[in-house]
Amino acid sequence: MPIHSFRPLTPSGRFTSLNMQAGLSKERPERSLTEHKHKSGGRNVYGRVTSRHRGGGHKQLYRIIDFKRDILDMPARVQAIEYDPNRSANIALVAYANGEKRYIISPEGLAVGTVIVASNKATTNDFTVGNNFPLKLIPPSTLLHCVELVPGRGAQIARGAGASLELIGVEGDKAQLKMPSGEFRYVHANCRGTIGVVGNGEHNQQSLGKAGRKRWLGVRPTVRGMAMNPVDHPNGGGQGKSKGGGGRQHLVSPWGQLAKGYVTRRRRKLSTSMIITHHNGRKPRTKK
Repeated sequence: MPIHSFRPLTPSGRFTSLNMQAGLSKERPERSLTEHKHKSGGRNVYGRVTSRHRGGGHKQLYRIIDFKRDILDMPARVQAIEYDPNRSANIALVAYANGEKRYIISPEGLAVGTVIVASNKATTNDFTVGNNFPLKLIPPSTLLHCVELVPGRGAQIARGAGASLELIGVEGDKAQLKMPSGEFRYVHANCRGTIGVVGNGEHNQQSLGKAGRKRWLGVRPTVRGMAMNPVDHPNGGGQGKSKGGGGRQHLVSPWGQLAKGYVTRRRRKLSTSMIITHHNGRKPRTKK
């Protein structure tokens, strides 16, 4: 198991469980596939904090990931599996036969030396981990990751550690997917998907153990609104421990937005029309 606990030689070590993975490359990332990552600290162009609890953290380079897999019918050999500080999944450095190198999301079971390919044609033996095809060529019940929502736009679905979705079937120009949330939806059959499940599935089982490790990740402390004064937060104040304003107010954000049960997402018409069943089993709402 990659999850490793420590002897409690320090107070923080007693509660620390980290994802210690063997086989990850210790070399520097491929220089041609990295770029500077600007950090805003949660501030906008005027220097005002618009996203709280962000700032500090270790310096990071952004790894450019090939989400489109647009080099077709050319085998690529996996050269290294690497840690990526910008995402929960690991990444794989692959080298194509023409010498070009790319980073891809590393699926579970992909090893150094494996040869993968992206293509618009496939045979029965081609559906192995890491290969990339249009959904119309992939057999039903296959587990996929890095799937496109719009053909040619690049992978947008199932990119996090341990994520996958199931291809239910293809009907005409529509492919039916079971999303990681349990939602059923359609996408175009020409959208591309990669075979397999994203690796590093134990990522969410680790315990950071101390506040300092959270600061290394660029996350600043969070103070509860109920612990503040009324001048600082709508839920602050009250005699004793109360739900803000002496218990007379619902839980809200610092700017008065309801925090529980209030729908804030605006669903785009294109996205909603392709949803068959939501993750809670309800069918999508349609205008009469």
